[in-house]
Amino acid sequence: MSRKKLTRRQFVAATALSSAALVTAPYVRGANAAGKLSIGFWDHWVPGANKASTDLVNEWAAKEKVEVSIDYIPSQGNKNLLTIAAEAQAKSGHDIFAMPTWWAHSNADQLENVADIMGPIIAENGEVNGTVKYLGMSGSKWLGVPACVGSQIKGPCSRIDLMKKHAGIDVQAMYPAGSEPKADDWTLETFLKAAEACHKAGVPFGIGLGETTDNVDTAGAIFLSFGAQLVDAKGNLTVKTDEVRQALDFYKKLIGFLPPDVAAWDDASNNKWLVSGRGAMIMNPPSAWAVAKRDAPQVAEQCWTHGFPKGPKGRFAPYLPYFWSIWNFSKNKEAAKSLLIALSKPAAIEKMVNASGGYDLPAYEKLTTLKVWQEEGPPKGTLFHYPNPYKHQTLSIAASPAPPKIAQQIYAQATLTKMCLRYHQGEAMEKTLAWAEGECEGFMRS
Repeated sequence: MSRKKLTRRQFVAATALSSAALVTAPYVRGANAAGKLSIGFWDHWVPGANKASTDLVNEWAAKEKVEVSIDYIPSQGNKNLLTIAAEAQAKSGHDIFAMPTWWAHSNADQLENVADIMGPIIAENGEVNGTVKYLGMSGSKWLGVPACVGSQIKGPCSRIDLMKKHAGIDVQAMYPAGSEPKADDWTLETFLKAAEACHKAGVPFGIGLGETTDNVDTAGAIFLSFGAQLVDAKGNLTVKTDEVRQALDFYKKLIGFLPPDVAAWDDASNNKWLVSGRGAMIMNPPSAWAVAKRDAPQVAEQCWTHGFPKGPKGRFAPYLPYFWSIWNFSKNKEAAKSLLIALSKPAAIEKMVNASGGYDLPAYEKLTTLKVWQEEGPPKGTLFHYPNPYKHQTLSIAASPAPPKIAQQIYAQATLTKMCLRYHQGEAMEKTLAWAEGECEGFMRS
């Protein structure tokens, strides 16, 4: 994945865009000239994936006699985030907008409550995971319908051959296609030993420590595996705890076994690392594997996506959901809700997941065993455990369970990876903790 991060200054500036900015909002790939229901979808990186969404919308529109217009808005350069900010400021724009991760909560006061349609959707598709509730609800209000398009787990993608040869770990046996994981021994301790062995063999794990989302997401899952939180669910500072100290000690050891430039890695770096053939593991959705299928098939055929290692407090994996949200200034809310119900039908979801080659992940428990994840390859079954079909790990997001308005700032400012680097580079533990505590206090005031 390749996605730029907003700095704190850019974040504030984006949310203060004037209504004039809406005129220049970066819409691309228009489908249909105009209409009475307008939709801002995320511009999918997988070729052909947008067409599945367009076909489903047009099918619904023809049946319901609603004219629709669709804009596919890319995340490159944060164009989707800037468009969200512009529309929120202008109180005008699309009826439905695809909101990534934190952005539904950021705009909660301007979003229509969709609790009335979420009840029937959940009854049909099964319960959603905890991260979707954390990011998609404000009290009893649903801020959007979970979108399979764009939603992903950033779990380990391992080289079968290199892990077996250098670390003595058979990832296919540990996470067999078609059956439950046999991963009781896949712990953070085992993970660290494997990282050391692969480093000594010249094929290190590709785990970044930069300030972009791939790096932060991995750190967030590992921190949660220790029970380490910077701010708890009630908004209390919890930086100076034994759990946070344990997480920092673990990362200090791990960084010693990673490539020397990981502090500068962005979201493209780990993808390139895997495709280059120089690494034994990265943490990523199947985007890197998909690129390897095209550019380095000899690498792709050795890749296996599987679960995170278990820590003292459990096994956590980063889950980043999208939401289809309806602005409360929409002029056609009933049609918008009708469309979101149609897009949330199991057959529609399966069509979108298939179009993405298995990249997109539904949030619903009944939709984690679609055929695409069993059939995709090479090697066949490489994505079977990607959607967490056995609830083997808790799906999470970095900086949770802090109140989302605080957690979003911890996430955006990459506080976790910065802590790890400061401590690894020789700063005293208590000084690192004091710095992080000061950062979080600032987030609470802003």
